[in-house]
Amino acid sequence: MERVSKPNYYLDIAETVAKRATCLRRKFGDIIVKNDSIVATGYNGAPRGRKNCTNIGVCTRESLNIPRGERYEMCRSVHAEANAIISASREEMIDATMYIAGLNAETGELEKSIDSCMMCKRLIINSGITTVVFRLTENEYSVVRVKDWIINDDSLSGRFGY
Repeated sequence: MERVSKPNYYLDIAETVAKRATCLRRKFGDIIVKNDSIVATGYNGAPRGRKNCTNIGVCTRESLNIPRGERYEMCRSVHAEANAIISASREEMIDATMYIAGLNAETGELEKSIDSCMMCKRLIINSGITTVVFRLTENEYSVVRVKDWIINDDSLSGRFGY
């Protein structure tokens, strides 16, 4: 019997965390790992105490036809990356790795093209996390070095979305 690779082990956990998300469009889950220990987890959902989109049955961004990656101020949710970051101390995040998995809320299938939004990239950069791993398929993933987000500053492109 073959063991699951370490990245896929952590991505499996992130995918399970995503199943807690309360977004009607996409469910994201992530975990922050440092020295082979899970530091924090996060999934997308409304701030604590507020009603989730799954409770009210409406996605404002969907009803207004807002494209993916734009106008996040219209979203009720806090992103998975932000929720994980606010659950960990800076010391725990310095030189850590964030593993992210996304699911289509309607089908439950893996999101094949995922990236962090510009706001979450800024949070990740400031957190001290050095690597982000995105699940692409059950066994495939992409690895991003956070320093590349600093060098290739997409906030200067004038392009929105992801």
